[in-house]
Amino acid sequence: MSYPYQGNPGYGAPPGGYGPPQPGYPQQGAPQPGFPQQGGYGQVSMPTVESASAAAYGTSSGGYPSQPGQIGFDVGGPPPAAGYGPPPVASYGAPQPPQPAMPSSYGPPQPQYQSSTPAYGSAPGYNPPPQGGYGPPQPQGGFNPPPQQPTPGYNQGYPQSGQSYGASAPPPAGGSYGAPPPQQQGGYGAPSSQPGSYGQPTSQPGGYGQPTGQPQSYGQQQQPPSQQYASQPPRPSQPAGAANAFVQKTEGTLKPSKNFNAENDANILRKAMKGFGTDEKAIIDVLAFRSGEQRQQIRTMFKTMFGKDLIKELKSELGGKFEDCVVALMMPWDEFDAYELKRAMKGVGTDEDAMIEILCSRTNKQIQEIIATYKRLYSRKLEDDIISDTSGHFKRLMVSMASGGRMENQTVDPTKAQQDAQRLLQAGEKKLGTDESTFNAIMASQSYEQLRAVFDAYHKMAGKDIEQSIKSEMSGNLEIGMLAIVRVVKNRPAYFAQKLYHSMKGLGTDDRTLIRIVVTRAEVDMVQIKQEFQRLYGKSLDTFIREDTSGDYKKVLMALVAQGGY
Repeated sequence: MSYPYQGNPGYGAPPGGYGPPQPGYPQQGAPQPGFPQQGGYGQVSMPTVESASAAAYGTSSGGYPSQPGQIGFDVGGPPPAAGYGPPPVASYGAPQPPQPAMPSSYGPPQPQYQSSTPAYGSAPGYNPPPQGGYGPPQPQGGFNPPPQQPTPGYNQGYPQSGQSYGASAPPPAGGSYGAPPPQQQGGYGAPSSQPGSYGQPTSQPGGYGQPTGQPQSYGQQQQPPSQQYASQPPRPSQPAGAANAFVQKTEGTLKPSKNFNAENDANILRKAMKGFGTDEKAIIDVLAFRSGEQRQQIRTMFKTMFGKDLIKELKSELGGKFEDCVVALMMPWDEFDAYELKRAMKGVGTDEDAMIEILCSRTNKQIQEIIATYKRLYSRKLEDDIISDTSGHFKRLMVSMASGGRMENQTVDPTKAQQDAQRLLQAGEKKLGTDESTFNAIMASQSYEQLRAVFDAYHKMAGKDIEQSIKSEMSGNLEIGMLAIVRVVKNRPAYFAQKLYHSMKGLGTDDRTLIRIVVTRAEVDMVQIKQEFQRLYGKSLDTFIREDTSGDYKKVLMALVAQGGY
């Protein structure tokens, strides 16, 4: 028989009517698949085997379509076993006996998703089943129990690392199956920042364990384009050779001009060089107080406005060391380094000191840019010129450094550091003669952080600093090159402070070295170089430059080094 229908007039039997169901309408009183039936007092809705066939062409709780032989296909056989599916809806009528429920398509019963808001029209205490099928039975009376733990091997989310789909595995510590790992302090995969640890903790892309599209150097700070020469001295309070996690912040004395206008600067320079005489002060006031990027914009604007190359104009108007310094300022950093390397190998004799300084203190990226620029400017490979102009183990060291292949992304391995320190000890102090190839292999390939750990381990094993061993085991340019690598690794600003000191010490001045260091480091770490100079020699760098230079040459150097003017 049929019952009076009190639901939606547009669904089921026509309002107020009795009789058999109409074509196209579901049976009155039969539950609809996946939804509780609304009804009035004394009316009960429940799923039956016949009505559940309408759900067979959807998805089951496991997310897969029902298969032939399961609910929804009339293939004969006994009815499905009871015990799965939702219980009868609590209502105001008489209780009804349980009906056969639909079995799950795959595996044991799955945990029921709990909704915080009951579906519209559901009976009190009833939790609607999730979309796509029925879950395990839920208790009546309005209490929503917590989700059950999933059975191992079924629906545990995406497999974790080293685990295949459907495999049984214990849950991660402190969590449940499929849950993300607990957040680590310092970002995903961030290292410990405990004192004495190796490498640099970082929250920037490229830190330990953090996915990134480009390899990054651990323990190195990325510099902006105007700061092409990165500096990585160790913690000042620790010994210079100690391996540690600290990277000192670097700062240049030369900052970009805030009120920069390339057109105005080009006009000032044109006026300073036009007519009889040259206004050197105007040239210093512009070029010595602009960043490298701003100077290149001035150069482009000068050619655009006046059809002349600014560097050629400056060369025709200036002379001596003042000209050398101003021209160096006007060259892009990679062109200036390539020019200095070419000059060092040009003609009779070789300026090995300039080669060592440039090749042993630049990063991989800088070396690669120098190689490309050298080829563009001189139509020759830098490596070929090095090979033809040097010899012996020094040649091998320079070729190694000019390859730009140091493992800058290498994290510190204390065990490997101990092994490499032992190899260095066996190749030098404990060997009759010296195995220079072992020193070359370790010094040229390992990251700066790893080398600091090696030097620290070596000091403990040998009872002496690695520099002392190099001085006693090597000589000549090879010794100078090896010492340069060690000093750059330990404390880069201190290395340049020593170079500046020796360029002005005693009679005469090594102006090429003085200009090269001041011009290339003014925007990078000149503040730290000045601090190291004062610490090492008890006298300021400014004082040394004032006493050792003169004229406009002194003024342009002081403008670059002294913050605030000359």
